[in-house]
Amino acid sequence: MEDLRAKYLTRVNEAGDEAALEEVRLAAIGKKGEVALEMRKLGQMTPEERQTEGPRLNALKDEITGAIAAKKMALEDAALDARLSEEWLDVTLPARRGPRGVADGSVHPVSQVWEECTAIFADMGFAVAEGPQVETDWYNFDALNIPDHHPARGEMDTFYMHRAAGDDRPPHVLRTHTSPVQIRSMQAQGAPLRIICPGRVYRADYDQTHTPMFHQIEGLAIDKNISMANLKWVLEEFFSAYFGKSVKTRFRASHFPFTEPSAEVDIQCSFEGGTVKVGEGDGWLEVLGSGMVHPKVLEAGGIDPSQWQGFAFGMGIDRIAMLKYGIPDLRAFFDSDLRWLRHYGFSALQVPTLRAGV
Repeated sequence: MEDLRAKYLTRVNEAGDEAALEEVRLAAIGKKGEVALEMRKLGQMTPEERQTEGPRLNALKDEITGAIAAKKMALEDAALDARLSEEWLDVTLPARRGPRGVADGSVHPVSQVWEECTAIFADMGFAVAEGPQVETDWYNFDALNIPDHHPARGEMDTFYMHRAAGDDRPPHVLRTHTSPVQIRSMQAQGAPLRIICPGRVYRADYDQTHTPMFHQIEGLAIDKNISMANLKWVLEEFFSAYFGKSVKTRFRASHFPFTEPSAEVDIQCSFEGGTVKVGEGDGWLEVLGSGMVHPKVLEAGGIDPSQWQGFAFGMGIDRIAMLKYGIPDLRAFFDSDLRWLRHYGFSALQVPTLRAGV
């Protein structure tokens, strides 16, 4: 048995690759290996001999198995080191050029417009706030004055997280808007406050202009003397900066549970040849909802509505990207089609700034 041990441990150490190591394994502990054959002889021994030889053979088999496993890992590590040494890449070299003479890879339109919006609102004094994408229904609905019977709380419109039977904890949802970030920011920072909340949101809808996951940006400003006039100025300044020309807006009375009074906002546009041109013509296109923050929402955020007031608005990042860059189908944003990305994508060096134009 000692001869077998010395023989196969030596062969394991001398194996130069995984194929040679597999040959050693088969010769030692395979079905017809020497150790396996020795174990078959246990049936011919007396009970006393089996009590002695059985444990020794099992220990030998375990030792050879462990040595093979360790050698295999060492061979894999050595192969990886050799591959890494051969496939090194100097990251300081210029980017490789594609067939069109430009570097492969581009910035997605959603990411570009996200940065454009951030730059414009930052110039007006808005900070960026973020929050979790999985929210309790209190932050997503109750704190925003959305009643229990509201259609948005139905499972046909909202993605609810699974709960085990008997779980009494508050239900969680994939947030349907970034408004919960406003509540969390009010609780954390108090008033005065001026923030935008860009991020992913989720709703059970899917067609040419709706997807189950999309991107939204909301704004919130709270102070002592804020009015609808301030809201109107902020939105007009944003659209003019975003589209690069003067854009007329139209406010229409509406209803949202979290604002009072509420208004939907349209922008001037024309519809010609199946395309939409913003800032010209005599047509109107709805782009966002807005209004003065409801007192109950301020209270949920820990702010006294008798001392403070504010405005809020929300719009789809994907939607305004479609308007500005002539993208016809919202679903294409998430298809990962390289042809589409090469056509509508942006250079990584094309950083949005107000000075250079967004």
